[in-house]
Amino acid sequence: MKIHKWLASVAIALAVLVILLGAYTRLTDAGLACPDWPGCYGSLAIPQQAHAEQATLLYPDSPLEPHKARSEMVHRYFAGALGCLIAALFVLSWRAGGRLRLLSGALLVLVIGQAALGMWTVTLALHPLVVTTHLLGGFAILTLLWLYRVELVRDPAHSPIVGGPGLPWLGNLACGVLLIQIALGGWTSSNYAAMACAEFPLCHSGWQQQLDWDEAFHLPLGHASYEFGVLGKEARQTIHIAHRLGAMATALLVGAFALGLIRHGAPLRLLGTLLLTLLLIQIALGLANVHLALPLANALAHNLVGAHLLVLCVLARRRLSHTATSPLLSPVAIRSQT
Repeated sequence: MKIHKWLASVAIALAVLVILLGAYTRLTDAGLACPDWPGCYGSLAIPQQAHAEQATLLYPDSPLEPHKARSEMVHRYFAGALGCLIAALFVLSWRAGGRLRLLSGALLVLVIGQAALGMWTVTLALHPLVVTTHLLGGFAILTLLWLYRVELVRDPAHSPIVGGPGLPWLGNLACGVLLIQIALGGWTSSNYAAMACAEFPLCHSGWQQQLDWDEAFHLPLGHASYEFGVLGKEARQTIHIAHRLGAMATALLVGAFALGLIRHGAPLRLLGTLLLTLLLIQIALGLANVHLALPLANALAHNLVGAHLLVLCVLARRRLSHTATSPLLSPVAIRSQT
Protein backbone atom coordinates (compact mmCIF):
# COMPACT_ATOMS: atom_id res chain seq x y z
CA MET A 1 0.00 0.00 0.00
CA LYS A 2 2.91 2.35 0.68
CA ILE A 3 4.13 2.13 -2.92
CA HIS A 4 0.54 2.70 -4.08
CA LYS A 5 0.25 5.91 -2.05
CA TRP A 6 3.71 7.02 -3.15
CA LEU A 7 2.83 6.53 -6.84
CA ALA A 8 -0.39 8.48 -6.40
CA SER A 9 1.50 11.34 -4.75
CA VAL A 10 4.08 11.37 -7.55
CA ALA A 11 1.26 11.40 -10.10
CA ILE A 12 -0.26 14.47 -8.42
CA ALA A 13 3.10 16.27 -8.51
CA LEU A 14 3.54 15.31 -12.17
CA ALA A 15 0.03 16.53 -13.03
CA VAL A 16 0.78 19.91 -11.45
CA LEU A 17 4.02 20.12 -13.42
CA VAL A 18 2.30 19.15 -16.68
CA ILE A 19 -0.36 21.84 -16.12
CA LEU A 20 2.36 24.40 -15.45
CA LEU A 21 4.39 23.34 -18.51
CA GLY A 22 1.26 23.39 -20.67
CA ALA A 23 0.42 26.92 -19.54
CA TYR A 24 4.01 28.02 -20.14
CA THR A 25 3.94 26.52 -23.65
CA ARG A 26 0.67 28.28 -24.44
CA LEU A 27 1.63 31.64 -22.94
CA THR A 28 5.01 31.73 -24.72
CA ASP A 29 3.33 30.96 -28.07
CA ALA A 30 5.13 27.61 -28.37
CA GLY A 31 2.03 25.51 -29.04
CA LEU A 32 2.94 25.07 -32.72
CA ALA A 33 6.70 24.99 -32.22
CA CYS A 34 6.61 21.34 -33.28
CA PRO A 35 4.56 20.96 -36.47
CA ASP A 36 4.14 17.20 -35.98
CA TRP A 37 3.12 14.85 -33.17
CA PRO A 38 4.25 13.04 -31.03
CA GLY A 39 7.76 13.92 -32.19
CA CYS A 40 9.20 17.22 -33.28
CA TYR A 41 10.38 17.61 -36.87
CA GLY A 42 10.37 13.86 -37.31
CA SER A 43 12.28 13.00 -34.12
CA LEU A 44 11.38 12.26 -30.51
CA ALA A 45 14.47 14.17 -29.39
CA ILE A 46 14.49 17.90 -28.69
CA PRO A 47 15.64 19.60 -31.92
CA GLN A 48 18.68 21.86 -31.74
CA GLN A 49 19.76 24.78 -33.90
CA ALA A 50 22.06 22.38 -35.79
CA HIS A 51 18.94 20.62 -37.07
CA ALA A 52 17.45 23.80 -38.59
CA GLU A 53 18.35 22.90 -42.17
CA GLN A 54 16.86 19.43 -41.91
CA ALA A 55 13.75 20.86 -40.21
CA THR A 56 13.29 23.33 -43.05
CA LEU A 57 13.44 20.51 -45.58
CA LEU A 58 10.79 18.54 -43.68
CA TYR A 59 8.50 21.47 -42.90
CA PRO A 60 9.37 24.49 -45.06
CA ASP A 61 6.38 26.47 -43.73
CA SER A 62 7.38 25.95 -40.08
CA PRO A 63 10.86 27.31 -39.35
CA LEU A 64 12.53 25.81 -36.29
CA GLU A 65 12.63 27.90 -33.11
CA PRO A 66 14.74 25.73 -30.77
CA HIS A 67 13.73 27.40 -27.48
CA LYS A 68 10.02 27.01 -28.26
CA ALA A 69 10.45 23.47 -29.54
CA ARG A 70 12.25 22.62 -26.30
CA SER A 71 9.29 23.87 -24.24
CA GLU A 72 6.83 21.84 -26.29
CA MET A 73 8.85 18.61 -26.16
CA VAL A 74 9.56 18.86 -22.41
CA HIS A 75 5.82 19.26 -21.90
CA ARG A 76 5.20 16.14 -23.98
CA TYR A 77 7.83 14.13 -22.11
CA PHE A 78 6.28 14.87 -18.72
CA ALA A 79 2.75 14.33 -20.05
CA GLY A 80 3.85 10.93 -21.37
CA ALA A 81 5.39 10.05 -17.99
CA LEU A 82 2.12 11.02 -16.28
CA GLY A 83 0.18 8.81 -18.68
CA CYS A 84 2.41 5.82 -17.89
CA LEU A 85 2.02 6.43 -14.16
CA ILE A 86 -1.77 6.60 -14.44
CA ALA A 87 -1.72 3.32 -16.38
CA ALA A 88 0.30 1.77 -13.53
CA LEU A 89 -2.25 3.06 -10.99
CA PHE A 90 -5.04 1.49 -13.03
CA VAL A 91 -3.30 -1.90 -12.94
CA LEU A 92 -2.71 -1.61 -9.18
CA SER A 93 -6.34 -0.59 -8.60
CA TRP A 94 -7.97 -3.35 -10.62
CA ARG A 95 -7.98 -5.89 -7.78
CA ALA A 96 -9.06 -3.33 -5.21
CA GLY A 97 -12.32 -2.63 -7.04
CA GLY A 98 -14.79 -0.08 -5.68
CA ARG A 99 -14.03 3.58 -6.07
CA LEU A 100 -10.33 3.01 -6.68
CA ARG A 101 -11.10 1.02 -9.81
CA LEU A 102 -13.67 3.56 -10.97
CA LEU A 103 -11.37 6.53 -10.35
CA SER A 104 -8.34 4.90 -11.99
CA GLY A 105 -10.47 3.85 -14.96
CA ALA A 106 -11.76 7.40 -15.37
CA LEU A 107 -8.19 8.69 -15.11
CA LEU A 108 -7.00 6.27 -17.79
CA VAL A 109 -9.79 7.33 -20.16
CA LEU A 110 -9.03 11.00 -19.47
CA VAL A 111 -5.30 10.68 -20.07
CA ILE A 112 -5.91 8.85 -23.38
CA GLY A 113 -8.28 11.65 -24.34
CA GLN A 114 -5.66 14.20 -23.34
CA ALA A 115 -3.14 12.54 -25.67
CA ALA A 116 -5.63 12.81 -28.53
CA LEU A 117 -6.30 16.45 -27.69
CA GLY A 118 -2.56 17.11 -27.61
CA MET A 119 -2.31 15.72 -31.12
CA TRP A 120 -5.32 17.74 -32.34
CA THR A 121 -3.87 20.88 -30.80
CA VAL A 122 -1.10 20.57 -33.39
CA THR A 123 -3.02 19.10 -36.33
CA LEU A 124 -5.87 21.62 -35.95
CA ALA A 125 -3.41 24.48 -35.36
CA LEU A 126 -4.55 25.59 -31.88
CA HIS A 127 -8.28 25.50 -32.50
CA PRO A 128 -9.81 27.28 -29.45
CA LEU A 129 -12.23 24.45 -28.65
CA VAL A 130 -9.42 21.89 -28.62
CA VAL A 131 -7.13 24.10 -26.51
CA THR A 132 -9.90 24.86 -24.00
CA THR A 133 -10.93 21.20 -23.73
CA HIS A 134 -7.27 20.23 -23.28
CA LEU A 135 -7.03 22.69 -20.38
CA LEU A 136 -10.18 21.30 -18.75
CA GLY A 137 -8.87 17.76 -19.19
CA GLY A 138 -5.66 18.61 -17.38
CA PHE A 139 -7.57 20.16 -14.47
CA ALA A 140 -9.89 17.14 -14.34
CA ILE A 141 -6.95 14.74 -14.16
CA LEU A 142 -5.42 16.65 -11.25
CA THR A 143 -8.77 16.69 -9.42
CA LEU A 144 -9.37 12.96 -9.92
CA LEU A 145 -5.83 12.16 -8.79
CA TRP A 146 -6.50 14.01 -5.54
CA LEU A 147 -9.77 12.11 -5.07
CA TYR A 148 -7.87 8.88 -5.77
CA ARG A 149 -5.18 9.76 -3.22
CA VAL A 150 -7.76 10.61 -0.57
CA GLU A 151 -9.58 7.33 -1.27
CA LEU A 152 -6.33 5.43 -0.72
CA VAL A 153 -5.97 6.84 2.79
CA ARG A 154 -9.39 5.62 3.97
CA ASP A 155 -9.03 7.65 7.14
CA PRO A 156 -12.26 7.81 9.21
CA ALA A 157 -11.36 11.46 9.84
CA HIS A 158 -12.01 12.08 6.13
CA SER A 159 -15.42 10.40 6.01
CA PRO A 160 -18.40 12.46 4.76
CA ILE A 161 -19.95 14.94 7.19
CA VAL A 162 -23.61 15.88 7.24
CA GLY A 163 -23.62 19.48 6.04
CA GLY A 164 -25.83 22.27 7.25
CA PRO A 165 -29.08 23.15 5.46
CA GLY A 166 -28.29 23.82 1.81
CA LEU A 167 -24.51 23.58 2.19
CA PRO A 168 -24.10 20.52 -0.07
CA TRP A 169 -26.17 22.21 -2.78
CA LEU A 170 -24.17 25.39 -2.39
CA GLY A 171 -21.06 23.24 -2.85
CA ASN A 172 -22.52 21.83 -6.07
CA LEU A 173 -23.20 25.34 -7.37
CA ALA A 174 -19.74 26.57 -6.34
CA CYS A 175 -17.95 23.70 -8.11
CA GLY A 176 -20.19 24.08 -11.16
CA VAL A 177 -19.67 27.81 -11.59
CA LEU A 178 -15.94 27.36 -10.98
CA LEU A 179 -15.77 24.79 -13.77
CA ILE A 180 -17.62 27.14 -16.13
CA GLN A 181 -15.28 29.99 -15.17
CA ILE A 182 -12.23 27.83 -15.90
CA ALA A 183 -13.70 27.01 -19.31
CA LEU A 184 -14.26 30.74 -19.91
CA GLY A 185 -10.65 31.37 -18.92
CA GLY A 186 -9.48 28.76 -21.40
CA TRP A 187 -11.68 30.28 -24.11
CA THR A 188 -10.30 33.74 -23.31
CA SER A 189 -6.70 32.52 -23.52
CA SER A 190 -7.14 30.38 -26.64
CA ASN A 191 -8.80 33.29 -28.47
CA TYR A 192 -6.06 35.71 -27.31
CA ALA A 193 -8.62 37.90 -25.56
CA ALA A 194 -6.83 38.30 -22.22
CA MET A 195 -5.91 41.92 -22.98
CA ALA A 196 -9.03 42.84 -24.98
CA CYS A 197 -10.05 45.11 -22.10
CA ALA A 198 -7.40 46.92 -20.08
CA GLU A 199 -9.74 49.05 -17.94
CA PHE A 200 -11.61 48.43 -14.67
CA PRO A 201 -14.10 47.31 -13.60
CA LEU A 202 -15.26 46.08 -17.00
CA CYS A 203 -14.02 47.72 -20.20
CA HIS A 204 -13.67 51.07 -21.97
CA SER A 205 -16.59 53.46 -22.28
CA GLY A 206 -19.24 52.34 -24.74
CA TRP A 207 -18.35 48.65 -24.48
CA GLN A 208 -22.04 47.75 -24.13
CA GLN A 209 -22.65 48.78 -27.74
CA GLN A 210 -19.70 46.75 -29.03
CA LEU A 211 -20.64 43.31 -27.75
CA ASP A 212 -20.80 40.49 -30.28
CA TRP A 213 -22.06 37.36 -28.54
CA ASP A 214 -22.69 35.44 -31.76
CA GLU A 215 -19.10 35.63 -32.95
CA ALA A 216 -17.57 35.34 -29.47
CA PHE A 217 -19.04 31.91 -28.73
CA HIS A 218 -19.27 30.18 -32.09
CA LEU A 219 -16.76 27.63 -33.38
CA PRO A 220 -14.44 29.33 -35.89
CA LEU A 221 -13.75 26.86 -38.69
CA GLY A 222 -11.84 26.84 -41.94
CA HIS A 223 -8.69 28.66 -40.80
CA ALA A 224 -5.23 27.32 -41.58
CA SER A 225 -4.04 28.41 -38.11
CA TYR A 226 -5.66 29.84 -34.98
CA GLU A 227 -2.42 31.08 -33.46
CA PHE A 228 -2.79 34.67 -32.19
CA GLY A 229 -6.56 34.44 -32.73
CA VAL A 230 -8.94 34.82 -35.65
CA LEU A 231 -11.83 36.69 -34.01
CA GLY A 232 -12.51 40.39 -34.38
CA LYS A 233 -12.00 43.06 -31.73
CA GLU A 234 -15.63 43.13 -30.60
CA ALA A 235 -15.79 39.35 -30.22
CA ARG A 236 -12.62 39.30 -28.10
CA GLN A 237 -13.96 42.11 -25.91
CA THR A 238 -17.16 40.11 -25.43
CA ILE A 239 -15.21 37.02 -24.37
CA HIS A 240 -13.19 39.09 -21.94
CA ILE A 241 -16.32 40.70 -20.45
CA ALA A 242 -17.93 37.26 -20.09
CA HIS A 243 -14.88 36.05 -18.19
CA ARG A 244 -15.03 39.03 -15.84
CA LEU A 245 -18.75 38.55 -15.22
CA GLY A 246 -18.05 34.88 -14.58
CA ALA A 247 -15.37 35.88 -12.09
CA MET A 248 -17.93 37.91 -10.13
CA ALA A 249 -20.38 34.99 -10.01
CA THR A 250 -17.56 32.63 -9.04
CA ALA A 251 -16.38 34.94 -6.26
CA LEU A 252 -19.89 35.14 -4.82
CA LEU A 253 -20.71 31.41 -4.93
CA VAL A 254 -17.30 29.99 -4.03
CA GLY A 255 -16.89 32.67 -1.36
CA ALA A 256 -20.31 31.80 0.10
CA PHE A 257 -19.41 28.08 0.08
CA ALA A 258 -16.08 28.78 1.80
CA LEU A 259 -17.80 30.88 4.48
CA GLY A 260 -20.40 28.15 4.96
CA LEU A 261 -17.62 25.62 5.54
CA ILE A 262 -15.92 27.94 8.02
CA ARG A 263 -19.15 28.53 9.94
CA HIS A 264 -19.82 24.79 10.08
CA GLY A 265 -16.82 24.46 12.38
CA ALA A 266 -14.11 21.81 12.66
CA PRO A 267 -13.06 19.85 10.65
CA LEU A 268 -14.52 21.81 7.70
CA ARG A 269 -13.17 25.14 8.93
CA LEU A 270 -9.67 24.45 7.59
CA LEU A 271 -11.00 23.52 4.13
CA GLY A 272 -13.14 26.65 4.07
CA THR A 273 -10.25 28.86 5.12
CA LEU A 274 -7.97 27.38 2.45
CA LEU A 275 -10.69 27.74 -0.20
CA LEU A 276 -11.35 31.38 0.72
CA THR A 277 -7.62 32.14 0.76
CA LEU A 278 -7.09 30.64 -2.69
CA LEU A 279 -10.13 32.51 -4.01
CA LEU A 280 -8.76 35.86 -2.80
CA ILE A 281 -5.34 35.09 -4.27
CA GLN A 282 -6.97 34.18 -7.60
CA ILE A 283 -8.94 37.43 -7.69
CA ALA A 284 -5.75 39.40 -7.01
CA LEU A 285 -3.89 37.51 -9.75
CA GLY A 286 -6.71 38.16 -12.22
CA LEU A 287 -6.64 41.89 -11.49
CA ALA A 288 -2.85 41.92 -11.80
CA ASN A 289 -3.06 40.15 -15.18
CA VAL A 290 -4.98 43.11 -16.60
CA HIS A 291 -3.24 45.89 -14.70
CA LEU A 292 0.29 44.58 -15.47
CA ALA A 293 -0.50 43.51 -19.07
CA LEU A 294 -0.33 39.74 -18.51
CA PRO A 295 3.17 39.14 -17.10
CA LEU A 296 4.24 35.54 -17.63
CA ALA A 297 4.85 34.61 -13.98
CA ASN A 298 1.51 36.09 -12.91
CA ALA A 299 -0.39 34.35 -15.71
CA LEU A 300 1.22 31.00 -14.80
CA ALA A 301 0.24 31.50 -11.16
CA HIS A 302 -3.33 32.37 -12.21
CA ASN A 303 -3.53 29.10 -14.13
CA LEU A 304 -2.11 27.02 -11.30
CA VAL A 305 -4.23 28.59 -8.56
CA GLY A 306 -7.32 28.03 -10.72
CA ALA A 307 -6.51 24.31 -10.90
CA HIS A 308 -6.09 24.06 -7.14
CA LEU A 309 -9.28 26.04 -6.51
CA LEU A 310 -11.17 23.35 -8.43
CA VAL A 311 -9.39 20.57 -6.53
CA LEU A 312 -10.12 22.14 -3.15
CA CYS A 313 -13.75 22.91 -4.02
CA VAL A 314 -14.34 19.29 -5.11
CA LEU A 315 -12.55 17.87 -2.06
CA ALA A 316 -14.59 20.13 0.23
CA ARG A 317 -17.81 19.04 -1.48
CA ARG A 318 -16.74 15.42 -1.10
CA ARG A 319 -16.61 15.86 2.68
CA LEU A 320 -20.27 16.86 2.74
CA SER A 321 -23.19 14.46 2.73
CA HIS A 322 -26.91 15.08 2.62
CA THR A 323 -27.44 12.21 5.07
CA ALA A 324 -25.20 10.29 7.42
CA THR A 325 -24.61 7.32 5.13
CA SER A 326 -21.44 5.29 5.06
CA PRO A 327 -19.13 5.78 2.07
CA LEU A 328 -18.90 3.05 -0.55
CA LEU A 329 -16.16 0.59 0.32
CA SER A 330 -14.17 -1.49 -2.08
CA PRO A 331 -14.22 -5.30 -1.79
CA VAL A 332 -10.68 -5.18 -0.35
CA ALA A 333 -11.74 -2.76 2.40
CA ILE A 334 -14.85 -4.83 3.20
CA ARG A 335 -12.78 -8.00 3.53
CA SER A 336 -10.30 -6.21 5.79
CA GLN A 337 -13.11 -5.30 8.21
CA THR A 338 -14.53 -8.83 8.47
